[in-house]
Amino acid sequence: MDDINSLTHSKWRCKYHIVFAPKYRRQEIYGQIKVDIGQILRKLC
Repeated sequence: MDDINSLTHSKWRCKYHIVFAPKYRRQEIYGQIKVDIGQILRKLC
């Protein structure tokens, strides 16, 4: 199965699917988890 998507002038391969749900997961995100998520996102971007 080919995992490369394309449009007329571009091609891409999406390897990550990130979902944010801070409204419902607010208490779980605070603290060390929040710091870890920030570091991971900085590495990916």
